[in-house]
Amino acid sequence: MELGERIGSFRFLIRDRDTKFTGAFDEVFAGEGTTVVKIPPRTPQANCYAEQWVRTVRAECTDHMLIYGGRHLWSVLTEYADHYNGHRPHQSRSQQPPDHDERIVVALEGRIERRRMLGGLINEYHRAA
Repeated sequence: MELGERIGSFRFLIRDRDTKFTGAFDEVFAGEGTTVVKIPPRTPQANCYAEQWVRTVRAECTDHMLIYGGRHLWSVLTEYADHYNGHRPHQSRSQQPPDHDERIVVALEGRIERRRMLGGLINEYHRAA
């Protein structure tokens, strides 16, 4: 587990009932004061945020790449999470990305620059300063 000192900041862990999560897994979190909450059987909608994240990251990222190992997967997911949480438009935000600030006026003229992410799998575009 790579949570390190952050594990104490979690109040709850919501997880499904997969058999790979043993009692020892739950005890690690309980020992740090985190309450483990199991979702009801056969109800993936109870954990809809995690299900949506997994579906999105698979459809937009990992299904289009050949992952070479654990470190490579960690690197890819970290870079994709930065894109997802910073630049990617979200439906719940009226197709605005989380890093969008309505107080900043962007000029309509000027050169558009492209930033390649994940080796060109994803491209982010912004106006040149």
